[in-house]
Amino acid sequence: MLIGEVARHSGVSPRMLRHYDALGLVRPTGRTVGGYREYSAEDVRRIFHVEGLRSLGLSLKQIGRALEDPAFTPSDLVSDLIRWAEERLERERRLLDRLRAIDASAPMDWQDVLHTVELMQGLDSASAARRQQAVLVRPDGVPVPVEVLAGAVLAESDPNVAGALRWALARSGGEGVAALAAGTHAEDVDVRRRAVLAIAELADSPGASALLADALGDPDTTVRRYAALALGRRGATGAVPTLVGMVVEGRNDVEAAEVLRTLYRDHGCAERITTALARELAAPEADSATRIRLSQALVELPGAAAREILCRLAHDDDRAVALVASAFAGLLDERFSGAGREEAGGDEAE
Repeated sequence: MLIGEVARHSGVSPRMLRHYDALGLVRPTGRTVGGYREYSAEDVRRIFHVEGLRSLGLSLKQIGRALEDPAFTPSDLVSDLIRWAEERLERERRLLDRLRAIDASAPMDWQDVLHTVELMQGLDSASAARRQQAVLVRPDGVPVPVEVLAGAVLAESDPNVAGALRWALARSGGEGVAALAAGTHAEDVDVRRRAVLAIAELADSPGASALLADALGDPDTTVRRYAALALGRRGATGAVPTLVGMVVEGRNDVEAAEVLRTLYRDHGCAERITTALARELAAPEADSATRIRLSQALVELPGAAAREILCRLAHDDDRAVALVASAFAGLLDERFSGAGREEAGGDEAE
Protein backbone atom coordinates (compact mmCIF):
# COMPACT_ATOMS: atom_id res chain seq x y z
CA MET A 1 0.00 0.00 0.00
CA LEU A 2 1.13 3.52 -0.76
CA ILE A 3 1.39 6.12 1.95
CA GLY A 4 -1.97 7.76 1.20
CA GLU A 5 -3.82 4.47 1.41
CA VAL A 6 -2.04 3.55 4.66
CA ALA A 7 -3.00 6.94 6.10
CA ARG A 8 -6.67 6.35 5.26
CA HIS A 9 -6.69 2.89 6.83
CA SER A 10 -4.65 3.69 9.92
CA GLY A 11 -5.77 7.24 10.70
CA VAL A 12 -2.12 8.31 10.87
CA SER A 13 -1.35 11.32 8.72
CA PRO A 14 1.14 11.03 5.83
CA ARG A 15 3.28 13.61 7.59
CA MET A 16 3.49 11.46 10.74
CA LEU A 17 4.22 8.34 8.66
CA ARG A 18 7.16 10.16 7.04
CA HIS A 19 8.30 11.17 10.55
CA TYR A 20 8.17 7.51 11.66
CA ASP A 21 10.24 6.61 8.63
CA ALA A 22 12.82 9.31 9.36
CA LEU A 23 13.16 8.04 12.95
CA GLY A 24 13.46 4.45 11.78
CA LEU A 25 10.36 3.58 13.78
CA VAL A 26 8.28 2.28 10.85
CA ARG A 27 10.17 2.04 7.59
CA PRO A 28 8.26 0.86 4.53
CA THR A 29 9.49 -2.47 3.25
CA GLY A 30 9.66 -1.40 -0.38
CA ARG A 31 9.57 1.37 -2.93
CA THR A 32 7.66 1.65 -6.17
CA VAL A 33 9.40 2.11 -9.50
CA GLY A 34 8.70 5.79 -9.13
CA GLY A 35 10.36 5.86 -5.65
CA TYR A 36 7.18 6.10 -3.57
CA ARG A 37 6.98 4.39 -0.17
CA GLU A 38 5.23 1.04 -0.28
CA TYR A 39 4.05 -0.55 2.99
CA SER A 40 3.58 -4.26 3.53
CA ALA A 41 0.94 -5.83 5.77
CA GLU A 42 3.62 -6.27 8.46
CA ASP A 43 4.52 -2.58 8.19
CA VAL A 44 0.87 -1.64 8.74
CA ARG A 45 0.68 -3.91 11.80
CA ARG A 46 3.75 -2.16 13.20
CA ILE A 47 2.08 1.20 12.65
CA PHE A 48 -0.89 0.03 14.75
CA HIS A 49 1.54 -1.21 17.42
CA VAL A 50 3.16 2.22 17.52
CA GLU A 51 -0.20 4.00 17.79
CA GLY A 52 -1.33 1.67 20.55
CA LEU A 53 1.77 2.42 22.62
CA ARG A 54 1.44 6.14 21.92
CA SER A 55 -2.09 6.01 23.34
CA LEU A 56 -0.55 4.89 26.65
CA GLY A 57 1.62 7.99 26.78
CA LEU A 58 4.94 6.49 25.67
CA SER A 59 7.33 8.74 23.81
CA LEU A 60 8.46 7.73 20.32
CA LYS A 61 11.88 6.92 21.72
CA GLN A 62 10.36 4.61 24.33
CA ILE A 63 8.19 3.00 21.65
CA GLY A 64 11.27 2.30 19.54
CA ARG A 65 12.96 0.58 22.47
CA ALA A 66 9.83 -1.37 23.32
CA LEU A 67 9.58 -2.73 19.77
CA GLU A 68 13.28 -3.42 19.20
CA ASP A 69 14.90 -4.24 22.57
CA PRO A 70 13.91 -7.68 23.96
CA ALA A 71 15.29 -6.68 27.37
CA PHE A 72 12.99 -3.66 27.56
CA THR A 73 10.30 -5.03 29.92
CA PRO A 74 6.96 -3.23 30.27
CA SER A 75 6.45 -3.54 34.04
CA ASP A 76 8.62 -0.63 35.24
CA LEU A 77 7.62 1.60 32.36
CA VAL A 78 3.92 0.99 32.86
CA SER A 79 4.30 1.83 36.57
CA ASP A 80 5.97 5.10 35.58
CA LEU A 81 3.20 5.83 33.11
CA ILE A 82 0.59 5.27 35.81
CA ARG A 83 2.40 7.67 38.15
CA TRP A 84 2.78 10.32 35.42
CA ALA A 85 -0.89 9.98 34.48
CA GLU A 86 -1.98 10.38 38.12
CA GLU A 87 0.20 13.48 38.50
CA ARG A 88 -1.19 14.93 35.29
CA LEU A 89 -4.76 14.24 36.40
CA GLU A 90 -4.08 15.89 39.76
CA ARG A 91 -2.72 18.99 38.01
CA GLU A 92 -5.77 19.05 35.77
CA ARG A 93 -8.08 18.62 38.77
CA ARG A 94 -6.45 21.54 40.55
CA LEU A 95 -6.74 23.65 37.42
CA LEU A 96 -10.42 22.74 37.09
CA ASP A 97 -11.04 23.63 40.73
CA ARG A 98 -9.37 26.99 40.22
CA LEU A 99 -11.38 27.75 37.12
CA ARG A 100 -14.61 26.81 38.87
CA ALA A 101 -13.72 28.98 41.86
CA ILE A 102 -12.99 31.95 39.62
CA ASP A 103 -16.23 31.38 37.73
CA ALA A 104 -18.22 31.13 40.98
CA SER A 105 -16.77 34.42 42.20
CA ALA A 106 -18.45 36.16 39.23
CA PRO A 107 -15.48 38.41 38.37
CA MET A 108 -16.40 41.78 36.91
CA ASP A 109 -13.08 42.27 35.17
CA TRP A 110 -9.62 40.76 34.78
CA GLN A 111 -8.44 42.55 37.91
CA ASP A 112 -10.91 40.48 39.95
CA VAL A 113 -9.58 37.34 38.29
CA LEU A 114 -6.00 38.28 39.16
CA HIS A 115 -6.93 38.96 42.80
CA THR A 116 -8.52 35.51 43.03
CA VAL A 117 -5.50 33.85 41.42
CA GLU A 118 -3.22 35.70 43.84
CA LEU A 119 -5.28 34.44 46.78
CA MET A 120 -5.18 30.86 45.54
CA GLN A 121 -1.43 31.02 45.02
CA GLY A 122 -0.98 32.33 48.55
CA LEU A 123 -3.15 29.55 49.98
CA ASP A 124 -1.09 26.98 48.06
CA SER A 125 2.12 28.16 49.72
CA ALA A 126 4.13 25.70 51.81
CA SER A 127 4.57 28.48 54.40
CA ALA A 128 1.82 28.68 57.04
CA ALA A 129 2.66 32.36 57.60
CA ARG A 130 2.23 33.07 53.91
CA ARG A 131 -1.12 31.25 53.82
CA GLN A 132 -2.35 33.20 56.82
CA GLN A 133 -1.19 36.48 55.30
CA ALA A 134 -3.00 35.66 52.06
CA VAL A 135 -6.26 35.51 54.01
CA LEU A 136 -5.79 38.45 56.36
CA VAL A 137 -4.10 40.95 54.05
CA ARG A 138 -6.62 41.65 51.30
CA PRO A 139 -7.19 44.92 49.43
CA ASP A 140 -10.23 46.85 50.63
CA GLY A 141 -13.32 46.19 48.60
CA VAL A 142 -11.93 43.04 46.96
CA PRO A 143 -14.34 40.13 47.51
CA VAL A 144 -12.96 36.82 48.73
CA PRO A 145 -14.39 33.86 46.79
CA VAL A 146 -16.34 31.68 49.21
CA GLU A 147 -15.51 28.46 47.35
CA VAL A 148 -11.79 29.19 47.59
CA LEU A 149 -12.03 29.85 51.34
CA ALA A 150 -14.18 26.78 51.96
CA GLY A 151 -11.77 24.54 50.06
CA ALA A 152 -8.85 25.96 52.02
CA VAL A 153 -10.69 25.48 55.34
CA LEU A 154 -11.26 21.80 54.59
CA ALA A 155 -7.60 21.26 53.66
CA GLU A 156 -5.81 23.40 56.28
CA SER A 157 -4.06 21.59 59.13
CA ASP A 158 -2.29 24.55 60.78
CA PRO A 159 -4.57 25.79 63.61
CA ASN A 160 -3.62 29.46 63.23
CA VAL A 161 -4.22 29.50 59.49
CA ALA A 162 -7.42 27.50 59.95
CA GLY A 163 -8.69 30.07 62.44
CA ALA A 164 -7.98 32.90 60.01
CA LEU A 165 -9.76 31.04 57.22
CA ARG A 166 -12.84 30.39 59.35
CA TRP A 167 -12.88 34.07 60.36
CA ALA A 168 -12.73 35.16 56.73
CA LEU A 169 -15.40 32.64 55.76
CA ALA A 170 -17.71 33.85 58.55
CA ARG A 171 -17.34 37.41 57.25
CA SER A 172 -18.27 36.34 53.73
CA GLY A 173 -21.88 35.57 54.66
CA GLY A 174 -24.06 32.48 54.75
CA GLU A 175 -22.92 31.14 51.35
CA GLY A 176 -20.06 29.39 53.10
CA VAL A 177 -22.40 26.78 54.56
CA ALA A 178 -23.27 25.35 51.16
CA ALA A 179 -19.62 25.34 50.15
CA LEU A 180 -18.69 23.39 53.29
CA ALA A 181 -21.54 20.89 53.12
CA ALA A 182 -19.67 18.26 51.10
CA GLY A 183 -16.93 18.21 53.73
CA THR A 184 -19.35 16.90 56.36
CA HIS A 185 -19.59 13.62 54.42
CA ALA A 186 -15.91 13.22 53.55
CA GLU A 187 -14.22 9.89 54.23
CA ASP A 188 -11.30 11.71 55.86
CA VAL A 189 -12.28 12.37 59.48
CA ASP A 190 -10.03 15.45 59.65
CA VAL A 191 -11.95 17.01 56.77
CA ARG A 192 -15.27 16.32 58.56
CA ARG A 193 -13.92 17.90 61.74
CA ARG A 194 -12.80 21.02 59.88
CA ALA A 195 -16.11 21.27 58.06
CA VAL A 196 -18.26 21.00 61.19
CA LEU A 197 -16.04 23.38 63.16
CA ALA A 198 -16.36 25.97 60.39
CA ILE A 199 -20.12 25.45 60.06
CA ALA A 200 -20.42 25.91 63.84
CA GLU A 201 -19.11 29.45 63.36
CA LEU A 202 -21.77 29.97 60.68
CA ALA A 203 -24.54 28.37 62.73
CA ASP A 204 -26.95 31.29 62.23
CA SER A 205 -26.78 30.88 58.45
CA PRO A 206 -29.51 29.00 56.53
CA GLY A 207 -28.85 25.29 56.36
CA ALA A 208 -26.24 25.25 59.11
CA SER A 209 -28.46 23.78 61.82
CA ALA A 210 -29.52 20.88 59.60
CA LEU A 211 -25.90 20.00 58.80
CA LEU A 212 -24.93 20.22 62.46
CA ALA A 213 -27.87 18.04 63.47
CA ASP A 214 -26.73 15.42 60.96
CA ALA A 215 -23.23 15.65 62.42
CA LEU A 216 -24.58 14.53 65.82
CA GLY A 217 -24.72 11.06 64.28
CA ASP A 218 -21.15 11.11 62.99
CA PRO A 219 -19.03 8.13 64.10
CA ASP A 220 -16.27 10.47 65.25
CA THR A 221 -16.64 11.83 68.80
CA THR A 222 -14.86 15.10 68.00
CA VAL A 223 -17.26 15.86 65.15
CA ARG A 224 -20.20 15.15 67.44
CA ARG A 225 -18.77 17.42 70.15
CA TYR A 226 -18.31 20.35 67.77
CA ALA A 227 -21.88 19.94 66.52
CA ALA A 228 -23.41 19.55 69.98
CA LEU A 229 -21.77 22.67 71.40
CA ALA A 230 -22.86 24.77 68.43
CA LEU A 231 -26.42 23.45 68.44
CA GLY A 232 -26.80 23.64 72.22
CA ARG A 233 -25.74 27.29 72.27
CA ARG A 234 -28.59 27.94 69.85
CA GLY A 235 -31.19 26.10 71.89
CA ALA A 236 -31.29 22.77 70.07
CA THR A 237 -32.33 20.24 72.71
CA GLY A 238 -31.30 17.35 70.48
CA ALA A 239 -27.73 18.08 71.55
CA VAL A 240 -28.42 17.11 75.20
CA PRO A 241 -27.30 13.43 75.01
CA THR A 242 -24.01 14.35 73.37
CA LEU A 243 -23.39 17.18 75.84
CA VAL A 244 -24.02 14.88 78.79
CA GLY A 245 -21.69 12.33 77.20
CA MET A 246 -18.99 15.01 76.97
CA VAL A 247 -19.27 15.60 80.71
CA VAL A 248 -18.99 11.85 81.35
CA GLU A 249 -15.96 11.50 79.08
CA GLY A 250 -14.24 14.63 80.35
CA ARG A 251 -13.94 16.09 76.83
CA ASN A 252 -14.77 19.81 76.78
CA ASP A 253 -16.83 19.03 79.88
CA VAL A 254 -16.76 22.60 81.23
CA GLU A 255 -18.10 24.00 77.95
CA ALA A 256 -20.69 21.22 77.79
CA ALA A 257 -21.88 22.00 81.33
CA GLU A 258 -22.25 25.69 80.49
CA VAL A 259 -24.34 24.85 77.41
CA LEU A 260 -26.49 22.47 79.44
CA ARG A 261 -27.13 25.29 81.88
CA THR A 262 -28.31 27.52 79.03
CA LEU A 263 -30.64 24.81 77.75
CA TYR A 264 -31.88 24.11 81.29
CA ARG A 265 -32.82 27.74 81.89
CA ASP A 266 -34.13 28.80 78.53
CA HIS A 267 -35.49 25.89 76.60
CA GLY A 268 -37.77 23.83 78.79
CA CYS A 269 -35.73 20.66 79.06
CA ALA A 270 -34.74 20.89 82.74
CA GLU A 271 -36.15 17.49 83.65
CA ARG A 272 -34.52 15.83 80.66
CA ILE A 273 -31.09 17.20 81.57
CA THR A 274 -31.40 16.39 85.27
CA THR A 275 -32.60 12.86 84.53
CA ALA A 276 -29.74 12.26 82.09
CA LEU A 277 -27.12 13.43 84.60
CA ALA A 278 -28.69 11.35 87.39
CA ARG A 279 -28.70 8.27 85.16
CA GLU A 280 -25.00 8.68 84.41
CA LEU A 281 -24.26 9.09 88.14
CA ALA A 282 -25.99 5.80 88.83
CA ALA A 283 -24.18 3.92 86.05
CA PRO A 284 -21.95 1.10 87.37
CA GLU A 285 -19.01 2.33 85.28
CA ALA A 286 -19.15 5.87 86.71
CA ASP A 287 -15.88 6.20 88.62
CA SER A 288 -14.93 8.92 91.11
CA ALA A 289 -13.63 11.36 88.48
CA THR A 290 -16.76 10.93 86.38
CA ARG A 291 -19.11 11.53 89.33
CA ILE A 292 -17.16 14.65 90.27
CA ARG A 293 -17.50 16.00 86.73
CA LEU A 294 -21.22 15.24 86.80
CA SER A 295 -21.46 17.08 90.14
CA GLN A 296 -19.76 20.07 88.55
CA ALA A 297 -22.38 20.00 85.79
CA LEU A 298 -25.20 19.78 88.33
CA VAL A 299 -24.03 22.82 90.26
CA GLU A 300 -24.47 24.84 87.05
CA LEU A 301 -28.19 24.04 87.07
CA PRO A 302 -30.48 26.40 89.02
CA GLY A 303 -33.29 23.97 89.89
CA ALA A 304 -34.12 22.21 93.15
CA ALA A 305 -33.74 18.82 91.46
CA ALA A 306 -30.03 19.39 90.96
CA ARG A 307 -29.63 20.38 94.63
CA GLU A 308 -31.45 17.23 95.73
CA ILE A 309 -29.09 15.02 93.71
CA LEU A 310 -26.05 16.81 95.13
CA CYS A 311 -27.36 16.36 98.66
CA ARG A 312 -27.60 12.62 98.07
CA LEU A 313 -24.11 12.60 96.63
CA ALA A 314 -22.85 14.32 99.77
CA HIS A 315 -23.25 10.89 101.43
CA ASP A 316 -21.43 9.01 98.66
CA ASP A 317 -19.16 6.14 99.72
CA ASP A 318 -16.31 7.83 97.87
CA ARG A 319 -15.03 10.56 100.22
CA ALA A 320 -13.76 12.78 97.38
CA VAL A 321 -17.13 12.68 95.63
CA ALA A 322 -18.96 13.32 98.93
CA LEU A 323 -16.83 16.36 99.78
CA VAL A 324 -17.26 17.92 96.33
CA ALA A 325 -21.01 17.27 96.28
CA SER A 326 -21.42 18.67 99.78
CA ALA A 327 -19.56 21.85 98.85
CA PHE A 328 -21.65 22.25 95.70
CA ALA A 329 -24.92 21.66 97.58
CA GLY A 330 -23.89 24.42 100.01
CA LEU A 331 -23.15 26.70 97.09
CA LEU A 332 -26.63 26.11 95.69
CA ASP A 333 -28.12 26.84 99.13
CA GLU A 334 -26.32 30.18 99.15
CA ARG A 335 -27.66 30.96 95.68
CA PHE A 336 -31.22 30.12 96.65
CA SER A 337 -31.06 32.08 99.89
CA GLY A 338 -29.45 35.01 98.07
CA ALA A 339 -32.20 34.95 95.47
CA GLY A 340 -34.80 34.90 98.26
CA ARG A 341 -33.24 37.94 99.96
CA GLU A 342 -33.21 39.83 96.66
CA GLU A 343 -36.90 39.08 96.14
CA ALA A 344 -37.72 40.13 99.72
CA GLY A 345 -35.72 43.29 99.34
CA GLY A 346 -37.58 44.07 96.18
CA ASP A 347 -40.96 43.65 97.92
CA GLU A 348 -39.92 45.97 100.73
CA ALA A 349 -38.76 48.57 98.27
CA GLU A 350 -42.14 48.56 96.64
